[in-house]
Amino acid sequence: MATRIWAEKWLIGLTLAGCAGLSATSGHAVLAGAFWIILVAALLRQPAAPAPPASIEPLPSTGEAELATLEAGFDALDMPVLVIGPDERVLFQNQAAEKAFGVIPANSDLSGRVRSPGILDMVRETIATGRINQIEHSERLPSEAVYIVRVAPTALSAVQPGPASTPENRDTVYVVSYRDISQARRIDRMRSDFVANASHELRTPLASLRGFIETLQGPARNDVKAHERFLGIMLEQATRMSRLVDDLLSLSRLELKSHIAPEQEVAIGPLLSHVCDTLGPLAQDLGITISLDVPSSPVVVQGDRDELIEVFENLVENACKYGQEGKTVEVTVSGGGGDPVEVSVRDHGPGIPAEHVPRITERFYRVNVEASRSKKGTGLGLAIVKHILTRHRARLIVRSVLGEGTVFTVRF
Repeated sequence: MATRIWAEKWLIGLTLAGCAGLSATSGHAVLAGAFWIILVAALLRQPAAPAPPASIEPLPSTGEAELATLEAGFDALDMPVLVIGPDERVLFQNQAAEKAFGVIPANSDLSGRVRSPGILDMVRETIATGRINQIEHSERLPSEAVYIVRVAPTALSAVQPGPASTPENRDTVYVVSYRDISQARRIDRMRSDFVANASHELRTPLASLRGFIETLQGPARNDVKAHERFLGIMLEQATRMSRLVDDLLSLSRLELKSHIAPEQEVAIGPLLSHVCDTLGPLAQDLGITISLDVPSSPVVVQGDRDELIEVFENLVENACKYGQEGKTVEVTVSGGGGDPVEVSVRDHGPGIPAEHVPRITERFYRVNVEASRSKKGTGLGLAIVKHILTRHRARLIVRSVLGEGTVFTVRF
């Protein structure tokens, strides 16, 4: 390289010297001087050092880049997603899948991590046929959940040279997605249970009414004592149906406006005093004493007065009916002045078994069916309480100890 550079310099120098000599012999001294200056500069110029070759980092293959893009997109989803290779190995799981099923190490065999034969058979069928499949799958642990599991093939550009569009130059991965339909299934089950329970609750008094009417029209047509007895029972059954229909209508109205929070200011002290006065005759008949403890300073919450009266009437009435063995029901108000307001209704009855506490606000759910019906309950009272408190952005907290009683606390 150096020899070639010096040869080029001498060639340029001879050319410039010849031009300078011709210019001098022809009388152009200035031009000859210019050529001599260029000659000296050319001989003295140092060759530039060659630039070091730039480091070339290998670019990821098109298929790898596409897979990385897929992974980034799947991580943004709240739906669990697994990416499976043609050999049934887990290439990737998104963050939602990690939360739902735990961490699955990369390149783990799918059958070692997924125990459902239905899902494994579906994935294998899709790998074999290339067709999209889906099934409904239920998980029992750590909690009950229902998923629509769907598997679909996704073609990626392969790493082999050649046209990327040809099938032999493309890789395929399989995307397994889990769509959670647990809430929809629970709503369907609640709806069917509601229809069944409502039908059952109405069927019993209707059957009684029909039987008594047929008896009064037939064998007891002229029996005055039977008339009085049967008509009293018929009135009781008709009243029971009326209460049930009223409660169902109340639930429907509450559901329609559950998203609208009330904005009125309600003084809790006078409201509870009104509730205790209203239920005074019932408590007296049951041999119950209702005590009310309210702070001396006013306690105000945002709410609908009529709905809050319904809430506390339900709670105090239940405490009187189902805790009457304790002979006392205590209603206490605490908080206010910047602290959460709490209204507690305590009875000293037999208490509620722990397995029933989470479900007592469900529609038609009863801890003791016979006791509830004998006390003219519809099974909807606490469901109404829950819906009203949801609209008021309040919470219902239940604490119960068998043999010691139950405390229902409303926290605003």
